[in-house]
Amino acid sequence: MVAPGAAAGAGRAGDRGGVTGGAAAPAPAPAAGRREQTKAQNRAALLRAAIATFAELGYEQSSIRDIVRRTALASGTFYNYFPDKESVMRALLEDRAETLRRRLRAVRGRAPDFEAFVRDAYRVYFSFLAEDPAMLALLRRNAGAVCALVDEPGLAAGVDDLLGDLRAVVASGAAPPFDVDYMAAAMAGAGFEIAVRMLEREPYDVEGAAAFAAGLFLGGAERLAGVVGGAAHASTR
Repeated sequence: MVAPGAAAGAGRAGDRGGVTGGAAAPAPAPAAGRREQTKAQNRAALLRAAIATFAELGYEQSSIRDIVRRTALASGTFYNYFPDKESVMRALLEDRAETLRRRLRAVRGRAPDFEAFVRDAYRVYFSFLAEDPAMLALLRRNAGAVCALVDEPGLAAGVDDLLGDLRAVVASGAAPPFDVDYMAAAMAGAGFEIAVRMLEREPYDVEGAAAFAAGLFLGGAERLAGVVGGAAHASTR
C-alpha cells in the first residue's frame, strides 16, 4: 500500500518531468480469473490423461485412479470436474465431435454437386480422425464403448446435421430422391465402421477410405432413387 504522501510526491515529480504520461500500472489479474484458468488447466490435464489411459488399458479396464495417476493432481480433484468414468469418455468424444461437425457442415455447404457433397465430407471425416494420433489410439482400442455412446445428444447432433443437409440437397434437386432418414443413418454408421478398419492399416488410407465410402453411397443413391420413384408411382395407382 502506498502512503498518501508518497503518492503526492510522485505527482509532483511528474510535474517536474521526472514521471510523464500518468499511466497506471496494470492491475493484477483477479483471483477469480486465476481460479478459472486453473480449473480449465486441470480439466484439460484430466482429459489428456483419460485419452492415454483408455488407449493403453481400454475403457472397460480403466479406473478413475488410473486416469488421475497420469496427472499431478490429487485423487479427489477428479470429482470436481467429472462424476464418473463415462462422463470423461463422453466429454472426450463431444469435444472432438463439435470440431468435426463444424468442418463437415462447412465442406458440405460449399459442395458444387452431390458427388462433392459426399466425397469431400468423407475425406474431411477420415482426415480428421487420422490427424489426431491420441484419439486414434483411443478409437482403435474402444470402438465398442464409442458405439454405445453414439446416441448421446452431443454425438447424435452430427447425424442430425447430416440429415438436415441431405434434406436440403435432395429438395434442391442436386441429389436424386431417396429416404434421407435411412441415408443419414447409413452414411454415419458406415463411415464409423470404415474408419475403424482404416485405422487398423499402416499408413492410414484416407483417400482409399473416402473413395470407397463415396462410391458406395453415390452408387446406392442412384439405385435408391429408382426404388423411391417406383414406389411413389405405384402408390398413385
